[in-house]
Amino acid sequence: MKVAIAGAGAVGRSIARELVDVHDVTLLERNPDHVDTEAIPAAQWRLGDACELTLLEAVRLEEFDVVIAATGDDKANVVLSLLAKTEFAVPRVVARVNDPRNEWLFDEAWGVDVAVSTPRMLASLVEEAVSVGDLVRLMSFRKGQANLVEITLPDDTPWGGKAVKRLELPRDAALVTILRGARVIVPEDDEPLEGGDELLFVTTDEVEAELRELLLRAR
Repeated sequence: MKVAIAGAGAVGRSIARELVDVHDVTLLERNPDHVDTEAIPAAQWRLGDACELTLLEAVRLEEFDVVIAATGDDKANVVLSLLAKTEFAVPRVVARVNDPRNEWLFDEAWGVDVAVSTPRMLASLVEEAVSVGDLVRLMSFRKGQANLVEITLPDDTPWGGKAVKRLELPRDAALVTILRGARVIVPEDDEPLEGGDELLFVTTDEVEAELRELLLRAR
């Protein structure tokens, strides 16, 4: 898979290091001080402004499968996302949101398939640590208007010992993973639930309240 990452700062480099062993990674960076080919020698490096069509044409962005707008400038990330999607028809565009106040911009209208807000995710993780028995939204998939949410079952949950197939989930909710201690469990129909289980769902805004009611209010 061909991946273009705009921004070779700390975030962009970290992403590149995670992907470069199995994917064809190209880093786009406009600051010469941030271009260090020895830091990630397996990646391709291009000096230039990722918001400039000339650079995107030069790297043949239309041939890439994924573009990650990871600069520290929200305006640049939005512009690149729009260009990647509308001018080069890149199938998957992921954009970093630096300021949560700008999250409303990062949607499909601006070419963003997935918006990742580091402050929002950190806040969610803090909230998760203190919110056993509540629903925590971890990530939004803007294009599909769906969310990744987590519900931690209380120790005294009435669902303890009951099989996953007993859950009559709302139409637009899907259980994707059960985290139990160090284990990652595929939610088979006969898998029994336990108090303390962290359940990860993909769901829409409209059914989150129904999902919370089902799992946390049932008796």
